[in-house]
Amino acid sequence: MSNTPLIFNIQQSSKDVYDVIIIGSGPAGLSAAIYTSRARLKTLVIAGSAWGGQLMLTSEVENYPGFPEGILGPELMSNMLKQAQRFGAEIVFEDAESVDFSRKPFRVEAGGVTYESHTVIIATGASPRELGLESERRLKGKGVSNCAV
Repeated sequence: MSNTPLIFNIQQSSKDVYDVIIIGSGPAGLSAAIYTSRARLKTLVIAGSAWGGQLMLTSEVENYPGFPEGILGPELMSNMLKQAQRFGAEIVFEDAESVDFSRKPFRVEAGGVTYESHTVIIATGASPRELGLESERRLKGKGVSNCAV
């Protein structure tokens, strides 16, 4: 199974306004995309150039409901992306460059294109943090690890 997402190039005209723009494509962003697009809201996900969040860097995910034997992080994220697309979510694999909440519809710029929406969901996730200790670097993978929770 390929983890390569289906990629669509979206050229938005100035009169197109989305119901929802979701910034971020980790589990929270794609869950939001599944729910909003399934509810027939016109949904755009600004996935980022490195889509999928921290789970794209995770080998085995053993604590996600519905996968009693576990699932690879990239496979889980690929499945979530396909499910969001199946319900009609549009995906742009660009980084959000700016957001303008000063007027409605809101404006989000990504990849040099300005998108407009009545609602913006910010689901930009988290980044692992380290203490910066020498022993932390030395023991990484030998009992010391970062975990998305």
